[in-house]
Amino acid sequence: MNIPPQPSNFSDALNSTSGAPLILDGGLGTHLADRGNDVTGELWSAQILKQAPAEVRAAHEDFFAAGAQLATSCSYQVSFVGLSRVNGDADAEATAAEVKNLLLASVRLAREAAQLAVGSTTGSTARWVAASVGPYGAGPGAGTEYDGAYGLSTAQLTGWHRDRFEILAESGADAIICETVPSLSEVHALSALAAQAQIPVLLSLTVRASTEDAAVVLGDGSDLRQVARIVQDSGVFAGLGVNCCPVPLAVSALKLFAQETDLPLLAYPNSAEIWDREARRWVPGTAHSDLPGAVPELIDAGAKLIGGCCRVGPEQISRVKHEVQRRGY
Repeated sequence: MNIPPQPSNFSDALNSTSGAPLILDGGLGTHLADRGNDVTGELWSAQILKQAPAEVRAAHEDFFAAGAQLATSCSYQVSFVGLSRVNGDADAEATAAEVKNLLLASVRLAREAAQLAVGSTTGSTARWVAASVGPYGAGPGAGTEYDGAYGLSTAQLTGWHRDRFEILAESGADAIICETVPSLSEVHALSALAAQAQIPVLLSLTVRASTEDAAVVLGDGSDLRQVARIVQDSGVFAGLGVNCCPVPLAVSALKLFAQETDLPLLAYPNSAEIWDREARRWVPGTAHSDLPGAVPELIDAGAKLIGGCCRVGPEQISRVKHEVQRRGY
C-alpha cells in the first residue's frame, strides 16, 4: 500500500490545500472527569496535572486512539496567580518554579502520548501537540472567559500572559493555541506575544449570540468581522477559530471569518451544555448540537482543523474522524 507523504511539520499540515482537515482532540478537562478524576477544584484539570500526571497522558492517549491528530496540553489553567492561591504560604520563587515545571510537564505528557500513538499506527501518521494558553478569565478573572469583563488594559493583559506564553513557546510544542479568548483587548495582548514566538500560534475565540440582533459576536460583544480583520492585519497568527460554543455559532463564526481573512480556520465547539460556575456543574443548554453530524457544514465553512471542547469525548472525536472520511478524505 502506498502511504501518502506526511507533512514535515505542523504548519505545513495546517496549510495543506489538498489534505483532509486536521482532527483536534476534545474536552480534556471533562474527559479527565469522565475517567474518574475530580476536576471541581480551583485548578480544574491542572489539579490532575499536578497530582496524577499519568492520568493526563492516558487521556491524551484516549483522544489519539479515537483519531485525533492534534492534542492540546493540560496547561489551560496553569498560572502563577492560580498556583499561589492553592499553595497558600509557599514563597513566590517556589511557586514560579512549580508553574514552569507544570507547563513543561503538560507538553511532555502530550508528546509522550503522541509518540505512543505514532508507534502503534500502521504507517506513519503524524501527531502534533499544541500548548494551551487559557484566557485571563480562566485564572484570576474568576470565570470571565465567556464575557471578557476583565477591567484590564491591553498592557496589563500582555504582562499577565507573558511568562507563561514564553515558557510554552520554548517547551517543544508544535504550536501554541490561545483558547476561549473573549476580549478584544486580550486579542491585542496575545498578538503582541505571538509576534515574538518562533512557533505557530493559533487564536481561538469564544463567541455568543448578540442580545440585540442574535448576530454572532465576540464574548465581550465586539464585532467578529472587526476582530478577524485585526487578526489578519497583525500577520502573527497561524490560524483563527472558535471554541467552547454551540455548533451553530461556530459555523456562523467561520463563515464570517472566511470573508475577512485567508488564515486557516479552526472550530472545536462544545456539547451545548452550560457550565454553572457557582454550582460547579454542567446544566442542559437550550438545544443540543451534534458535533460529528455538523462536520460537513464545518468543512464547507472553511474549517481546516476540527475538534471538540467541553463534554466532547473520544467517542465523538472518533465520529468526527468517520465523518471526515465520509467526505472522501
